[in-house]
Amino acid sequence: MSNVTLHIVRGDEQTGRTVEDYQVPYREGMSLLDAVIWLREHQDPALAIRYSCRSANACKECMAVVDGKPGYLCSLRAVPDSEVRLEPLPSLPWIKDLATALE
Repeated sequence: MSNVTLHIVRGDEQTGRTVEDYQVPYREGMSLLDAVIWLREHQDPALAIRYSCRSANACKECMAVVDGKPGYLCSLRAVPDSEVRLEPLPSLPWIKDLATALE
């Protein structure tokens, strides 16, 4: 079985930044948002991320920096046996982990 390795910036303004590494089982067609949601459901429920496409039918909340470039986690596909670095957007106030304030 293939995995996707996620290197995720964790922390907040008070605790500072750390990078934690996670292995997520790859599923055909999964997005990076799917991978992060799997991680929250199965390994780390404290991981903070903002998204509402599944509960409020809204969009544009799952934006993060992916390997140095901003992008929507829901539209970026995971690649089997790849490594991806996820960081919060630097242009918005940082709340915690991948969650930033909406402005």
